[in-house]
Amino acid sequence: MSKPARAYTEFLHERLAASEEEAVGYLNTALEEGDPSVFLLALRDVAEARGGLGKLTAAIHLDQENLLRSLAENGSSEFSSLAALLDALGMQLMVSLKSAA
Repeated sequence: MSKPARAYTEFLHERLAASEEEAVGYLNTALEEGDPSVFLLALRDVAEARGGLGKLTAAIHLDQENLLRSLAENGSSEFSSLAALLDALGMQLMVSLKSAA
């Protein structure tokens, strides 16, 4: 009998936690889709993989319920407005690692 397959989410979170470059690539790929809900769900995946939402809520001074709501599939209308404006200008958002100072 073969081993059961690992859950995709577990595999994804392991990869996103192991490599900052993987996380950046994942987020940029989600941005390229042009759908704010795809990016927000990808951002949630990265947040969960890199320490969990609880850790982030303390860092950004936002309670977990509001953070979950902002990263939900229906997304934020403000994000979609920004994305539409950038698209109209022939631009797009990109994610990159901060350089160490």
